[in-house]
Amino acid sequence: MADAAYDADHLRQAITAKGALAVIPNNPSRALKHPLDKHLYAQRYLVECCFSKLKQFRRVATRFEKTARNYRAVVTLAAIVLSIR
Repeated sequence: MADAAYDADHLRQAITAKGALAVIPNNPSRALKHPLDKHLYAQRYLVECCFSKLKQFRRVATRFEKTARNYRAVVTLAAIVLSIR
């Protein structure tokens, strides 16, 4: 899943070669339009919104934590705070 900026034939071919489905909206200037699974693309939007909300927490955005374990704990705490709100 990617933005329309990544709508290139070589990227679509590389994704297909790996056995995956490219969920990329068509660039408006593209002559040959590819189908788009709008439900799957909507799921991508939800994930992006979640990352955006997580980055509002300074410790998550600037990655103060040195170890992956501690960073994961901070992200988990931020996610819990967001789910409570």
